[in-house]
Amino acid sequence: MPHAVCWASDPQLIWTMVVTNLITFLSYFTICCTLLYLVRRTGRLIVREWAYFVVGFALFIVACGSTHLMEVVTTWKPMFWVDAATNIVTALLSAYVALMLIRRVKAIAFAITDYAERVDSTEGEKVKLQQSLLDARKLEDWSKMSATVSHEIKSPLQAIQNLQYLIANSEGVSANVAELARLAGEEAHRALTIAETALSFIRQTAEPEVVDLCSAVDSVRFLLAPLIRQKSIQLHVVHSGDCNVVAFSGEARQVLLNVIRNACEAVTDNQTSITVEIAGSDSGVQIIVADQGPGIDPELVPHLFEFGKTTKGAQGNGMGLWTVKHIVSKHGGDVEVHSSRNQGTRVRLWWPRDFHSGFNGSVIQEG
Repeated sequence: MPHAVCWASDPQLIWTMVVTNLITFLSYFTICCTLLYLVRRTGRLIVREWAYFVVGFALFIVACGSTHLMEVVTTWKPMFWVDAATNIVTALLSAYVALMLIRRVKAIAFAITDYAERVDSTEGEKVKLQQSLLDARKLEDWSKMSATVSHEIKSPLQAIQNLQYLIANSEGVSANVAELARLAGEEAHRALTIAETALSFIRQTAEPEVVDLCSAVDSVRFLLAPLIRQKSIQLHVVHSGDCNVVAFSGEARQVLLNVIRNACEAVTDNQTSITVEIAGSDSGVQIIVADQGPGIDPELVPHLFEFGKTTKGAQGNGMGLWTVKHIVSKHGGDVEVHSSRNQGTRVRLWWPRDFHSGFNGSVIQEG
């Protein structure tokens, strides 16, 4: 008897079974076609034995679907021998797939483990690449500072040489000789101060340490003194509260150097003011660097933190704010850039009191 008779000819039950079995068959058939298409497209990449396994699995899937199709047919037509033959084929393919799966379980496990290790390795390589780029940026900053140090040391050293020459050719000990010796000492001290400041600026510690961000800003001001004098910039530094944070000292100074130097390079008019506000709170320190430059091109604003994007044209390399973002992120802080056309740019840095990871960087375009 057909299934419809066995199911008491209940129309709702009959059509429920017919529709669900038909959907199952169509789904299995679609999976089979997808697997066969996959084998065809990747036939040159996978070994023949694995291709046979996938084909066998696809046939097993469609055979399972065929049993559901026969459930639909035998609802009204008692073709049970055809149904039995379908089940025999399905049983044989099931046994084949089970045996092949048992034989390949070690290879599959190895492949999954190897893939996971490759993913981890890829993430590790990405971190190393980012660190390499950061190191390259440090090297560039070091080169610029070395040029500054060389320029600043040249004059006092020449003065020391001239004074020493005068001392060497003076007769006896007099007040004049003593004054010349004093001047020589002052110039030597100045040279040492410049050298020590430059050498310690980029020096990195192995572990985070307490860093006074106010002192770091003073170091930046000292190193940017030639540029500040050249443009007659009025650099105003205002600070309040506890400005000490736990950070990698070299990276903290590098962030401040990048941001303040960008502000100095952005201004085009002499006697322009740049303000650096440092405010400490219980949870961290906020630093705001505001300039009165022309602002940032609106097309560049959404891409400021992307590697290779620069607002300086051919003179920039697109690593400044990218470096700032990654260093601040490393310390668990965030950075925002507000820019208005013809009204300047305002960079806000938030540095947490304690060292921890996490990042939130954003740019805001105004006007």
